[in-house]
Amino acid sequence: MVSQFGSLGYTIMGKTADLKVVQKTIIDTLHKEKVKWKEKVWKKKMHNQRENCSLERLVKQNRLKNLGELHKEWTEAGVKVSRATTYRRVKDFGYSCHIPLVKPLLNHRHRQRRLTWAKEKKK
Repeated sequence: MVSQFGSLGYTIMGKTADLKVVQKTIIDTLHKEKVKWKEKVWKKKMHNQRENCSLERLVKQNRLKNLGELHKEWTEAGVKVSRATTYRRVKDFGYSCHIPLVKPLLNHRHRQRRLTWAKEKKK
């Protein structure tokens, strides 16, 4: 909605409207609140960027930490977020929060048995 002060009142979308003093006050108050709202959004965005940097720093310090440990350290640093939010943010950074499975290495005997099995199945 485009509004400007005119000699007869407010100009709304190219038409002149005679507004009462109460209506003008409401419009002015809403406009001022909109500016304050934009400032709040900007401050929140900057705050989130700082929080993200602190989480990324925690992840880079020790890449072997699991999600529970990261979430605990991040909340101890003063950030109030859920575990799901922590997971999403870490995933957005390109890291994964899981404990890798450890597989036993194959010894010489295992390799030999696999090779003979594969040769049998080839035919």
